[in-house]
Amino acid sequence: MRMLLFVHLLGASVWVGGHLVLLLGVLPGALRRRDVAAVRAFERRYERVGLPALALQVISGLWLASLWLPPAAWLEPSALARLVQAKLALLGMTALLGVHARLRLIPQLTPQRLPALALHVLLLTLAAVALVWVGSGFRFGGLF
Repeated sequence: MRMLLFVHLLGASVWVGGHLVLLLGVLPGALRRRDVAAVRAFERRYERVGLPALALQVISGLWLASLWLPPAAWLEPSALARLVQAKLALLGMTALLGVHARLRLIPQLTPQRLPALALHVLLLTLAAVALVWVGSGFRFGGLF
């Protein structure tokens, strides 16, 4: 289980770190200069490691959750089940925002659409950070 947790945390580091770099490092300058090319360049480079990291997180996360709590109990009102439910809800939010950005915003990205993409990146980053916070609840006994 330790190796599985390590793989999960490694994937989280890449996923969260990449979005923080995009949100705080790339987007501010791109928005100021209305520079779509900077965002596209980051996206091309990050996608090669970010998407596999996310896939690794999903697989290892579901596996870890099933070790902590049987899947049949994931919808129960227990503290552990609430953590799993929160992780799944945040994963769903991540998937919806990511698919929308990937299929609708990025292919049609123009300087005028950069603010919409920035909002998506902000929400994705907040979801990623929230996933880390909720994940720490498995070790420390709850969300708060």
